[in-house]
Amino acid sequence: MRRPRFVVLAALAATWGLWAADVDPNRFLDDVKYLASPALKGRGTGTPGLEMAARFIEKQFKAAGLQPVDGQYFQPFPVTTNARLGHNHFEYTGNGHRKTLKLEQDFVPFNFSSSGKLEGPLVFAGYGITAPEYQYDDYAGLDAKGKIVVVMRDEPQENDEKSVFDGKLLTSHALNWSKAVNAKRHGAAGVLLVADRANHPGEPDGLEKFGRTAGPVEAGIPFLQVRASIAADWLAAAGQNLDRIEADIDKDLKPRSFALPESIRVSAAVAVKREVKTVRNVAGYLPGEMDEYVILGAHYDHLGLGEQYSMAPSQAGMVHPGADDNASGTAGVIELARWFGGQPKQKRGILFLAFAGEEMGLLGSRYWVDHPELPLAKAVAMINMDMIGRVRDHKVYIGGARSGTTLQALLAESLPKHRLVADYTGGGEAGSSDHASFETKQIPAVFFFSGLHSDYHKPSDTWDKIDAPDAAELLDEVADFATQLEQAPGRPEFVKVEPPKSALAARGGSGYGAWFGSVPDFGETPRGVKFADVTAGSPAAQAGLKGGDILIEFDGAPIQNIYDFTYALRGHKPGDTVVVKVLRGGETISAKVTLRQRPR
Repeated sequence: MRRPRFVVLAALAATWGLWAADVDPNRFLDDVKYLASPALKGRGTGTPGLEMAARFIEKQFKAAGLQPVDGQYFQPFPVTTNARLGHNHFEYTGNGHRKTLKLEQDFVPFNFSSSGKLEGPLVFAGYGITAPEYQYDDYAGLDAKGKIVVVMRDEPQENDEKSVFDGKLLTSHALNWSKAVNAKRHGAAGVLLVADRANHPGEPDGLEKFGRTAGPVEAGIPFLQVRASIAADWLAAAGQNLDRIEADIDKDLKPRSFALPESIRVSAAVAVKREVKTVRNVAGYLPGEMDEYVILGAHYDHLGLGEQYSMAPSQAGMVHPGADDNASGTAGVIELARWFGGQPKQKRGILFLAFAGEEMGLLGSRYWVDHPELPLAKAVAMINMDMIGRVRDHKVYIGGARSGTTLQALLAESLPKHRLVADYTGGGEAGSSDHASFETKQIPAVFFFSGLHSDYHKPSDTWDKIDAPDAAELLDEVADFATQLEQAPGRPEFVKVEPPKSALAARGGSGYGAWFGSVPDFGETPRGVKFADVTAGSPAAQAGLKGGDILIEFDGAPIQNIYDFTYALRGHKPGDTVVVKVLRGGETISAKVTLRQRPR
């Protein structure tokens, strides 16, 4: 039985002479069921399931009467997909004997390891951590240049609540990619990670399965796991005991790093293959009476089998159906295409977009704004829907309402008529979904979101937990909001929202960390970190940095990827002045950036 509906929105009828939308919750839920079905296997980027979803969306756009853009409904673009193992070999010599290790039993590369030959002597570097804020450095006095570094997993005093690190929750220094970046900054030729057995008594001396660890596409250094019992034999040849060293470091936080005997040498061939696959944004257009248009969008990809992105690591390898994230937003775009497709031609057109690659860093929306199929100058506003299927207590989170001069007033007019209450505090003016890509191009962008929940990025995000009637109510609101933008005499002017002045002032050196102020472009670049935008009033903006710049050096350290940049920034405090180098066009530009406290 269908729920009661508002038949006419009085204000809209008076202003625009239009009837209210009436989104079908049952049809919406049917689309969610298909997109989140086992057959699509979580719609992972570059998988057959994602391609099936793209074909389904194309079919619905055609049936709704949408026109292709540039003669087709698909916009293809390349993506480097998850890594897979090639032919890997690992052997070492010790005490005159040579031993060959077995892949995935004795050793395995990390998915973000660089490929190549790895040969040479070993040094032991404790936990592989340099943490000046805790007065701790495993590399102090250690010559790691050109050496293969053996480090332990996690961090000191892991189970000590009084630890300067944390004791309850591991800090960012414990992350594997942090250890890789730190080893690279110290000139290491490669990294071998072993389990910290003393902190995990009784646990098997196993290896983390390949593909389960988050990190860059490529770290710029070979990075492998080796069973701790093998590394313990290496240390024993130096008269050292691995478990005792770990306990001693945890006792007094004094590093115990050293070079292993020259008689112990590693010879390895590391091969991690990365495939470049073509994925596709899906676009359909309803022309208006003029060439301006409104964008309605959502991403249709999810995590596939979870892998390193799963919030339930023990269930990685299982299908992550992504019913709310973001089959719900995609089904919303489809249902709105059906509704608008049945209406008379309006003043402005509507472009319906379904993005691929969002979960890997807004790749699809970033590609679209960098390669627009319609003129960006004609885009009046973008409306993004990401996770709209689990509205609670009629509350909807809305981001970006201040990004256009008229947006918040239009929302305030229409939301109460749909029994919805807006929370403008949870979305920010830019955020981690596709609307952020449009804001970097100075297009007003609004983000509708029903809130996080315990099933986020887990196999339990299933269609049966979707609240279709409330989602349909939200879609009615989106339809009315889009109609207002279609029919308004003028268009909203973009507003680049600056953080509050109180947030820009430094507040000391703890709590929020140093602030730089760039918005990264997660698309692939040969080297460095490309800025999609630079936040107004930020340290980067005040230093003259701009969107489109590519950061290649930070305070003397080369920057290959966003992880290098994150690590470099983490090592500084508010008030520090650093010299950075960026590529702008064909020119290398240096700038001095004075870091400030990260805004609240």
